Amino acid sequence: MTDWFRRYRRVSEPRVRLVCFPHAGGSASVYRSWPHRLPDDVEVLAVQYPGRQDRLREPCVDRMDRLATLVASALLPFLDRPLALFGHSMGASLAHEVAVRLERSHGADIVLLLVSARLPPRHHRPRDVHHDDETLLADVRMLDPVNSAVLDDPDMRELMLPVIRADYQVADSYRPSQPLVQVPVVAYAGDADPTVGVGQLRAWSEITTAGFALAVFPGDHFYLVSGEAGLVADIGTRLDAATGAPNGGRSRFTAELVAGE
Repeated sequence: MTDWFRRYRRVSEPRVRLVCFPHAGGSASVYRSWPHRLPDDVEVLAVQYPGRQDRLREPCVDRMDRLATLVASALLPFLDRPLALFGHSMGASLAHEVAVRLERSHGADIVLLLVSARLPPRHHRPRDVHHDDETLLADVRMLDPVNSAVLDDPDMRELMLPVIRADYQVADSYRPSQPLVQVPVVAYAGDADPTVGVGQLRAWSEITTAGFALAVFPGDHFYLVSGEAGLVADIGTRLDAATGAPNGGRSRFTAELVAGE
């Protein structure tokens, strides 16, 4: 098993693999409970970025293009099954870039690209948050006021700040070229997210030559924590339809996506 992925439930013959990309400062464990909410034949590969948890001693990667290339390369041994990619916040842009690399260079069978709480490429605006610690911490606290309280502890802040800074540099320096994918896209968001408007999310439809759907849940930027059960259930239903599971089918799903635009 590559260092890049964590599997919290083993699936011997997966119908599809769901690759999950964490937010800036996040780790694979954000998705620890997801496998137990999905059908038994869906395998979750939770991406573990360098510099955190069991990869603490590895240097962080601070550029989107390099991070996407490394993850795409690490996924090559898993292309024997269809893939779906889910990314939250910074992870959504990374999932998009990985999908582009896997499609163009490796002909990967990607059935869905699921992007969460992230402005689409057309609305992306460069920022410069990572250079100043106080500005960086203020942004983290604004997005996640509950869990960011751990940063009030000086020891924890010293441990976590380099990881958060590197991830923010990935996001701050990212200049999307709006590359197209040939896979249906679903955009998710919380209805009270201060970083992305529901109307803006519709522009994710511009990066796909296939179908598009938009799903909004109650909550803020981290709606996927409070609303995990509903979100994962929705993803499971879409995976069933996209992979031709009973009562599903990829051609039917594409039509539903277009109708839901």
